[in-house]
Amino acid sequence: MKKIGILFGQETTFPEAFVHRINEKKIDGIVAEPVGIDIVQQARPIDYAVIIDRISQDVPFYRSFLKNAAICGTAVINNPFWWSADEKFFNNALSEKVGVPVPKTVLLPSFHRPDDTDENSFRNLKLPFGWDEMFEYIGFPAYMKPHSGGGWKSVYRVENREDLFTKHAETEQLVMMLQEEIQFTEYFRCYVLGQNNVHIMQYEPRNPHHLRYVRDGGPVAKELLSKVEEYCIKLNIALGYDFNTVEFAIRDGIPYAIDFCNPAPDADYHSVGQENFDWIVENAANLAIERAMAHKDGQMNLTWGSFIKDQVVASKNLKVAQNA
Repeated sequence: MKKIGILFGQETTFPEAFVHRINEKKIDGIVAEPVGIDIVQQARPIDYAVIIDRISQDVPFYRSFLKNAAICGTAVINNPFWWSADEKFFNNALSEKVGVPVPKTVLLPSFHRPDDTDENSFRNLKLPFGWDEMFEYIGFPAYMKPHSGGGWKSVYRVENREDLFTKHAETEQLVMMLQEEIQFTEYFRCYVLGQNNVHIMQYEPRNPHHLRYVRDGGPVAKELLSKVEEYCIKLNIALGYDFNTVEFAIRDGIPYAIDFCNPAPDADYHSVGQENFDWIVENAANLAIERAMAHKDGQMNLTWGSFIKDQVVASKNLKVAQNA
């Protein structure tokens, strides 16, 4: 029997529907349930072929549990090793490398020093810092947001340099990034499952949360939707995420990737609506079943992005060349 588990926190509607939909399919040798954790012993396999992770970004104990499960053969969605290393500023750089437009962005040092550091810890940081050059590059208004982590937390719209300095002082030890504001005419939030299964949703981030998944009634050009889908697939192949959302702001007909590191995206019925909820439940169930059927005992069953895989190939080629 191949068991599929879902690890979750406060959400209810999606986990329950996900488990129910898999079991409703009555596929021989496949069963789904909420993950149950008792003792976590190092290098000891657990009784799950697949686990969908919806909560480890907030619970370090769960993240460590999932890494241990993964190294023993469980197919964890999403890859907990890459998720631990991922950050938004790096993602922007990777996006540029794979040809997906992103807003102009720079990295800012934290306002407060990290614990156990002093002025000597920053002797490599040039002072005065290049604020004027950064402001000219980014322009105002702009957005200041944490360089890592998910959710709409500690995000500021800044109107000018004085506004930025005032708000930067509130961020304490957070490492922030300053990002160009994209004045958009259209906005999309896209579920991406299995890296190439894309569901494009019209979205209005300026609305209250429960009103963001909207339809404006106007037609959307097929060429634009095709480009959004293409960029979704490029990003998720590079990152290696099997369950993600990607957001695009459209300016002058060009999709700019705004937020594309959401490995535990909102899937609550009450916010995404019936149609989107039905899509994510059905396709997440199919993805988990597919991974369970492909699961190999005792092997690594994780997905790795092309960024990592390409570096492995390059390293092997370098060693061959050095030994020639």
